[in-house]
Amino acid sequence: MTTPTRILAPEGLAPGTGYSHVVWGTGRFVAISGQCALDAEGDVVGEGDARAQADQVFANLRRCLAAAGATFEDVVKLTYFVTDIAHLPAIREARDAVIAPDHLPASSAVQVSALFRPELLLEIEAFAVTAPEVEQA
Repeated sequence: MTTPTRILAPEGLAPGTGYSHVVWGTGRFVAISGQCALDAEGDVVGEGDARAQADQVFANLRRCLAAAGATFEDVVKLTYFVTDIAHLPAIREARDAVIAPDHLPASSAVQVSALFRPELLLEIEAFAVTAPEVEQA
């Protein structure tokens, strides 16, 4: 599989901040459920700290991607669910630490009234496209 194709801004659209308007690829589709700032024991990491929570979320996403044989380079779409849009700068800093500027996925950000635990500030889901699995002979 080749690296997904990314179009930052099709003709007639203004470029987004930190995302591509269009991304596509050929291969195996991988959907990652929304990840929150929970550690391996299910405890919240970084209560009240959006950057610490975002760092944990991206670490969890990395683990999920690896389980599917993927990396952040394969991610074609991220959806951010945040309890306050004011957390987006901290989330973008965490994202920029793991996703190169030339591999920006398509993205959506939605402010929600709450997540499944009150101390959680954000949840991020991901879609990726990886090389098709090779059949064993």
